[in-house]
Amino acid sequence: MARYKKRPVIVEAEQFLEGQPLPRGVQLVDGYASIITIHNQKAYLQYGDWVIAEPDGIHFYPCKPDIFEQTYEAETE
Repeated sequence: MARYKKRPVIVEAEQFLEGQPLPRGVQLVDGYASIITIHNQKAYLQYGDWVIAEPDGIHFYPCKPDIFEQTYEAETE
């Protein structure tokens, strides 16, 4: 199988933390936090998950903290 390198892409992301304001795109219904993905599916969040904006700026996707740390690093300007 061929190997591929992921292109460097800058994303907007915010961590969902207990006691903090909800990140953009997060809905809290009946005590459950969720986001709507680009496929119009509801994805549930746990505290500590990252919320990443899709390029369209309307949809979002969740990312577990360990995967986020392995995949992303803070942008330095």
